[in-house]
This record gives sequence, C-alpha cells and structure tokens, in this order.
Amino acid sequence: MKFVRIGRFVTLLALALAPVAPVHAQSDGFESAFDNAFGTEVRTPRSYAPDLNNALEARIAQLANGSEGRIGVAAVDLATGQTISVLGDQRFPMASTSKIAIAATYLEGVEQGRWSLTSEFPLLWAVRSRPFSTNAAPVRRGEYMTALQLIDIMITRSSNPATDALLAAVGGPAAVNDWARRAGLRDFSLDRDIATLVRDDGEFDPASHIDVRDSASPETMVQLLAGIYQGRWLNSASREVIIDAMERCRTGTRRIPALMPDNVTVAHKTGSLNNTSSDIGILTGPDGRSIAVAIYVTGQGSRLNRERRIASIARGIYDGYQEEAARNYTSAEYRSAAAPR
Repeated sequence: MKFVRIGRFVTLLALALAPVAPVHAQSDGFESAFDNAFGTEVRTPRSYAPDLNNALEARIAQLANGSEGRIGVAAVDLATGQTISVLGDQRFPMASTSKIAIAATYLEGVEQGRWSLTSEFPLLWAVRSRPFSTNAAPVRRGEYMTALQLIDIMITRSSNPATDALLAAVGGPAAVNDWARRAGLRDFSLDRDIATLVRDDGEFDPASHIDVRDSASPETMVQLLAGIYQGRWLNSASREVIIDAMERCRTGTRRIPALMPDNVTVAHKTGSLNNTSSDIGILTGPDGRSIAVAIYVTGQGSRLNRERRIASIARGIYDGYQEEAARNYTSAEYRSAAAPR
C-alpha cells in the first residue's frame, strides 16, 4: 500500500508565523542511538491521494513514496511560512529526536532559576533486565557531569545515559509533556525513559502499526524546531545551547547532511528505532534563509536504505524551496520593471 498525504497544515503555519507567549517560558561509550523500542497501542495507518496541484509538494511526495513502509515528512520555510506535509499528521516513533524537547524543558528551568547549566547530575546507565519485566528498567548511577555537558553529549552523540540523567532532573516524561502542552505541541507524547525504551524494543513494526506512546507527528516536530529557532519559547542563550549542539551533531552523517551543498549549515538531531530511522533539523542556506524539516522513515528493507531516503528527501526539500524563492524573486523583479513609472 502506498501511504501518501500532502497538504498544508494551517495550524502549524499560524503558529510558526504568529507570536506565542513564552512557556514559563567524551568517549564512544556515550554514543548510543535509539536502535531499539516500541510500544503497544496499535493504530492502522491512513493512506491519502496526493494533491498534484502543488509541484513542490508533489515532488516531495514522490521522494517519500511509502510503498515499502510509512514515511512522514513536514517542512516549513521560516522566511515565507510555506509548508510541506506528507503524512505529516501521523504519529511516528520519536526515538532520539525527543531529546530536543527534553533539552528545552531543562533550559526553561534554567531560565526560571530552578537549576543552572553548571548543576551536576549523574549519568544513568541501564542495568540488564528482562524485557517488560518491570514498568521502568533499572538503572545505576555513574559519573557526575554538568547539565551543559549532558545536553551536549545528549544531542551531539545521542547519549542515552545523559538523556535519562536530564529527564530525571526535570521530573520525568510528565514534565516534558507539560512543557510541550504549554508550547502548543499537540501531537507529542513522551511516556518512558530511554533505558525502558531500549529494553522493551520491538513489540510492533512501526512500518505498519502506530503506537502513540513516545511518538510525535512530523508537523509537531517542525513546530518544535521552528519555535526554538525563532526564540518563541526560550531566550537567546538557551536557544544557542540547543542550536549549537545540533550544528555539531556527530550522528546521522548519511541522513540530512549527506547530500546538502557544502555552503548549507545543518543543525539536526537523529533518531533510530526498530525498523525506523529519523532526522529533524534546520537547514540554513548561504542567503540566510532557514528551513525547519522533520523526516521519519520506516521499513525500506534496511537502515542504510532508510538513511538514503532521508538524505534524498532533505535535498529535495532544500532544492525545492530554493527554486521557489528564485521564481518568486524573478516574478517580483518582472512586476517591478513592468510597473508604470
């Protein structure tokens, strides 16, 4: 079955362009991705016919052909507000892309004086246990690190022990969900810590089943990125902590960055789960225009194939927006030259 939906998500566009009140407002051992995990509530994915009236969206829909597994894509040009959505309102496993929201939740607490970037917390290492044997997987405390160090390796190396350390510091998944709710992120749910996600891997195939636990829609993740980048929920110092780490992300070199021109700055965060790979990020061209993009790919036969799809979709989005900008500029020049003087 081919799973394709194209459309403009008006709510996201309105939120991206309108002001929003603040949300109140080392070693390879650390480098672990979410290669495992899924949940239990099954929902049947919906399929849609493409709207071929928009050439850019139709092109991305072809690149995101879901005949070999669900593919969800959302993007917004932060200069014009133009959006793209291919199955963008369906839920996909967030995997490590959830770490951006965890970082934002902690940084809100820094701004409110509840803790600081120099506060220290212990890494939380997973202890071996049988899948589904307990509600939460056991962990042991490890080395203490500052919050700034934890955020850095959580994003740049996708460290799970660092993520669980910060997740515990903010009050667990419920605190992150509360931040997301106040930020207006509707299709977002973080339900387990990372140790539990990894231990309880593989209950369902995300290519054909939807589990709303620990999931979000691509449209929601684009809204998350746009809000952070535009400073709608965090101050400039907090924003810089997240964006700087995303620009130095060491995982996913075969994903969004793989086919980007050398003069494009990529700030991104990857995610990997059982039979699914993802990448979300901000693409900034040499002209200063930025695009927020979220790509979630399931199936495709292998992780390498999923990564190739992410890379091709990301490049298609970037090129498409650049072409649109060039056409709009040329049209504006023509109208100016043809105007009565």
